[in-house]
Amino acid sequence: MTNFRPLHDRVVVRRLEGEQKTAGGIIIPDTAKEKPMEGEIVSVGPGARNEQGQLVALDVKAGDRVLFGKWSGTEVKINGEELLIMKESDIMGVIG
Repeated sequence: MTNFRPLHDRVVVRRLEGEQKTAGGIIIPDTAKEKPMEGEIVSVGPGARNEQGQLVALDVKAGDRVLFGKWSGTEVKINGEELLIMKESDIMGVIG
């Protein structure tokens, strides 16, 4: 992903694949699977400006595994890869 840089407090996230089976071992078909709400940060913007005009850096960085809301972000295709662009505020937390 060399030719795209998010602006302000936006981040680019790659969804991580969800479980293929239930806890009981039943295989879930693709049509019944929910989109995962877990992803890896691919790229981050420089941050947002506060009321004093100072740049405030983001709390997440490339490589972080994060949880986000089910309907968060905008799906885009960059260099043939399906990614999400969302604001940092749509991220609920960092895993690990």
